[in-house]
Amino acid sequence: MPLSKTGAKLPFEIISQRHERGSIIITLNLPFDEQAEVFGSGRLTGAILGRLTHHVQILEMNGESLRLRQNRKAKS
Repeated sequence: MPLSKTGAKLPFEIISQRHERGSIIITLNLPFDEQAEVFGSGRLTGAILGRLTHHVQILEMNGESLRLRQNRKAKS
């Protein structure tokens, strides 16, 4: 769901304040090239991703959704 202009600035502020000061873990379910749809601005998205990917370990995990698997088990 796309964020409002104000809503998109809040994650940027949090990430900017933590940048180079401490660790942060973020999980995303969209590839990097689709993040601009959420933040509404290519420039803001670039600034956020620039800070997030500086000194980073990216773990890409592909597989079945844990929630879907739990729902299937519950219905069985």
